[in-house]
Amino acid sequence: MFQKLYDKTLRWSRHRHATRYLGFVSFADSSFFPITPLVMLVPMVLAQPDKAVRFALLTTIMSALGAILGYSIGYFLFEAISPWLQTTHYWNDYLAAKTEVDKWGIWAVLIGGFLPIPYKIFTITAGSLNMALLPFLLVSTFGRGTRFLIVALLVKFGGEKFETKLRHYINKIGWICVALIVVGVGAYPLLKN
Repeated sequence: MFQKLYDKTLRWSRHRHATRYLGFVSFADSSFFPITPLVMLVPMVLAQPDKAVRFALLTTIMSALGAILGYSIGYFLFEAISPWLQTTHYWNDYLAAKTEVDKWGIWAVLIGGFLPIPYKIFTITAGSLNMALLPFLLVSTFGRGTRFLIVALLVKFGGEKFETKLRHYINKIGWICVALIVVGVGAYPLLKN
């Protein structure tokens, strides 16, 4: 099952509009979309390793533009979205990010760019706390860009070995992810109380 999905994603990554899809996902991930651009970046680099840096740069630019939208949502609309946000699993993430941004300022946003958690939490938080826009944009671009470049180069130089290993373990990885989601959904009501 996951092997077919993986192969389909690889085919999509070779689609003539794949760079547009990558740009959209990168933009949306930093502001409102729940899917990371790595799901497009990794297979695109596997399919066209000579374009690894180009894909990482596109992902970085669009992610930085999306970060501006996320910041704007936090700055202009936080009071409007706050009641909804409190009913989602993102509320605790927001509170944790707020604590870190209050404590560490711009450095928390920089580190957030590297972490495998939704970056939109940091962009919206930065806006809601009225962080200075230019430093925010600089660290967003640097943090996200460094992460995307490292991933793209690892995939590029891992090449066929990486792809072969991934192909070999994709079903196990897929089922582990499903199990983690099921456990997380099951545990969420218990942890909430």
